[in-house]
Amino acid sequence: MKYVLAGASGFLGTALARDLTADGHEVVRLVRRTPTKPNEVRWDPASGDLDPAALGDPDVLVNLAGANIGRPWTPTYRAVLRESRVSTTSTLANAAAQLERRPVVITQSGIGGYGLDCGDRILTEDSELGDGFLADVVRVWEGALEPARAAGCRVAAIRTGIVLDRKAPAFQLLILPFRLGLGGRLGPGTQYFPILSLTDWLRGVRFVAEHDALSGPINLVIPHPATNQEFTEAVATALHRPALIPVPGFVMKAALGEFAWELLGSNRSLPTRLQSEGFTFHHPTPQSALSAALTS
Repeated sequence: MKYVLAGASGFLGTALARDLTADGHEVVRLVRRTPTKPNEVRWDPASGDLDPAALGDPDVLVNLAGANIGRPWTPTYRAVLRESRVSTTSTLANAAAQLERRPVVITQSGIGGYGLDCGDRILTEDSELGDGFLADVVRVWEGALEPARAAGCRVAAIRTGIVLDRKAPAFQLLILPFRLGLGGRLGPGTQYFPILSLTDWLRGVRFVAEHDALSGPINLVIPHPATNQEFTEAVATALHRPALIPVPGFVMKAALGEFAWELLGSNRSLPTRLQSEGFTFHHPTPQSALSAALTS
């Protein structure tokens, strides 16, 4: 198959490109500079500029582009977070709508779109999106797929939790306190913490690309949700470190602002649509996902 990747230079994009190429798929990378390789195509999502003819005849377009969400959400940076996701998805969707053979269009999305704190309520793809900044971003982010859907493309928005891998920036930050002997739960620890291994993220994206029955929002998280306390204990056990120093919620809010709710809020989401189509996880539990990350 021929894949076109936006955000191919990021952690997930690099991993996906490597995985696809290893299996013999063709990968075209979208770049914002002058292309220097045959498999690169220039685009400018800020102005919606992407020549459909330059893409050739792709089977799948994947958008993994977006500004880093792990920074304080100042008013200025909120606009950056939103625009970086909406403009890239919209540009890809509009290009897909102009291709003679309609490709599959997939965008990364946020599992936090269900709301800041959903307690122990089970969240499936049929659950409504919640309130708050991130939920609003997810609405317009996924809504930017509409030109492709209206043109007859199959479109999917993959709502992903924290991807665990030894090289993943978010995972490195999560385990650093434990390596220093300062690990502990975040806030109360009772909040559900949506995670998955990089291996299952890669497999999940490709599964969506290859299965015609899958469209719309797709939760891509482990099928056995863990609380932050359970995840904390698993990390401590795996690293042979103590987990005795909890981080109070008010400290996290003071340091991270509204982004702290991404770690303090509860999200008990399930990968219902993937599993209904026969997808199985190689690492379905927090312990197995964590083990895979630490040995990758």
